Amino acid sequence: MALPLSYNFRNLWTRRLTTVLTVSGMALVVFVFAAILMLANGLQKTLVETGSYDNIVVLRKGSGSEIVSGVSRDQASVVETQPEIATGSSGQKLLAKEIVVLINIPKKGTLKPSNVIVRGIEENSLLLRPQLRLVEGRLPRTGSLEVMVGSSLVKRFHNMRIDEALCCGMGDWRIVGIFDAGNTGFSSEIWGDVDQLMPAFRRPAYSSIIFRLRDSSEFRGLKDRLESDPRLTVEGKRETRYYEEQSEMMATFLRILGISITVIFSLGAIIGAMVTMYSAVANRTAEIGTLRALGYQRRSILTAFLVESLLLGFLGGLAGLFFASFMQLFTISTMNFQTFSELAFSFSITFEIVYQALLFSLVMGLVGGVLPAIRASRMNIVDALRSS
Repeated sequence: MALPLSYNFRNLWTRRLTTVLTVSGMALVVFVFAAILMLANGLQKTLVETGSYDNIVVLRKGSGSEIVSGVSRDQASVVETQPEIATGSSGQKLLAKEIVVLINIPKKGTLKPSNVIVRGIEENSLLLRPQLRLVEGRLPRTGSLEVMVGSSLVKRFHNMRIDEALCCGMGDWRIVGIFDAGNTGFSSEIWGDVDQLMPAFRRPAYSSIIFRLRDSSEFRGLKDRLESDPRLTVEGKRETRYYEEQSEMMATFLRILGISITVIFSLGAIIGAMVTMYSAVANRTAEIGTLRALGYQRRSILTAFLVESLLLGFLGGLAGLFFASFMQLFTISTMNFQTFSELAFSFSITFEIVYQALLFSLVMGLVGGVLPAIRASRMNIVDALRSS
């Protein structure tokens, strides 16, 4: 015979203060756990959404990032001849040769310098990134010392406004436009004419070549041909895969850090749950004896106290997730370890994070309640009734 679930709710309600305190401790741990996972997921989501599945990024073999890559003009000309490259409505190939460099810009408030990506682009660069839209000003003119800046930079960096001068490389660049690329890494970049930026930063080679496939299924054959061509020292990746790789190191670091902090915090929450349940056992000794005298088996008592502890964990998990969900309203910026550049992104919650957080809270409740539950189930009927 099992005790009804209403019995557990009644006991939790009777001990409202200790219930609230225990649930609050567990909620804090779940909040930290979920927030760190949301942070790592937001970083990966921002970078993965930066790329397009049908776009291919060509880099120097082994470079891993556009920052350290170099593709010579001769090799770029060979890549341009590949028949798998899609063409636009006017017959031009949807391909762009770009450079990526880092510059230091002071941040708002602190004026502390931070690395920002400057991307040299061609006209086709905009066709390859349809998510980009101009929100203020105009596009930079080809052949001019003009740039446009991402909307995320405007919010976080000093003097990121229309008609401001940006001194970097061997020139002064005039900001003529502000663009928004949605929840992608491009919103944290500065874009200008590649043919002007290359000599300004003394770059004899391109950082990467971006093009769109005419047929997505042709990727494997194209990749093998490019990487086996003796004239080339390049490798090709889908743009989505490239940006996913850019987030892996940082996301892994955040998850390890988050799990380490959560494990430390969870020890306190488990001890709190254990104290609460031991207190419940001590205060309900006579009640436990009465239940045993009425015919309830030891396993029913054990189950009842375990369910009570699991309810504490579940309530703590729900509370922690509720408050963690509000973190999605905030945007933060940090340095990406693989590109050494500033990147703005938001917290992002998923169903996977929700069930992991709830599972973690239930485990805390189970671990905290198992010993008190065993103690309650092993009580002798006579001794328990005498305590009344």
